[in-house]
Amino acid sequence: MKTTIKLNDLLNLNNLENVKIRFNTMFDQNWTPIEIYKNKNFETLLNGHYWNYNKNKSYKEGQITIGFIKIDPKDDLWLLFHIGEVTKDLDKLNGVGYEYKELDHYNKYFGRLIVRYKNKVQTLIRKAESVIDECDIEQILPDTFDNDIFPGYDNINLSWDSLSRIINKENWKTALQNQKGVYLIIDTSNGKKYVGSAYGQDMILGRWMSYVKNGHGGNVGMKSLNFDHIKKYFRYSILDIYKSSINDNVILERESWWKELLLSRTFGYNEN
Repeated sequence: MKTTIKLNDLLNLNNLENVKIRFNTMFDQNWTPIEIYKNKNFETLLNGHYWNYNKNKSYKEGQITIGFIKIDPKDDLWLLFHIGEVTKDLDKLNGVGYEYKELDHYNKYFGRLIVRYKNKVQTLIRKAESVIDECDIEQILPDTFDNDIFPGYDNINLSWDSLSRIINKENWKTALQNQKGVYLIIDTSNGKKYVGSAYGQDMILGRWMSYVKNGHGGNVGMKSLNFDHIKKYFRYSILDIYKSSINDNVILERESWWKELLLSRTFGYNEN
């Protein structure tokens, strides 16, 4: 019979009344914690962890805080990224409300410890004594979490930061450089779309590498946009995928069809 190892079997926290756990689980276009972690934007994560909302304070001085990130919205696995102690209450709502010190003796588990916990409420911050016995240790990774496995063409939905991170990974390069296709770029700040096609050198890989390089990839409708705007708001996905042997005219016809369907010439960034 498998023996379950609980989170506190490893952490050995004595005074659980003084500990809070924050489960960062908000998945949307501009705040996906696991992507922020993989892009190494640790300051952004920690600011979110020590954030107060409009009405209630998250912590008190002297409290221990544990930070988890949900790895995927469809499962119950969480990645440990921080354990700290609140050293000062800044008495601030709707902003970062605390100064803190990281508890260094737990550093070896950050980005490596995965627990299984089924969060049944919408509350992000929980008293440890009420939930810690429900946190089962699933795995301790040999190295810090990455998980940039190619998800399949139908499941690609990348921010610019994520695209720039994965574009040189071998499994992604192999998948993208031998496939023609039609792709979609969405500006999440205003909903504008750009439909593009890939059939030249390195196919989809080649086109997307140009977006990593300068943001607009030579597309007239996006050249006027600030690169920082593109980095913050653009997302990339694939509409149609084809073998490298398919005639280029098929790709161009499908590109035109998608432009008409999505009205990307009328309301988006397509100029032709």
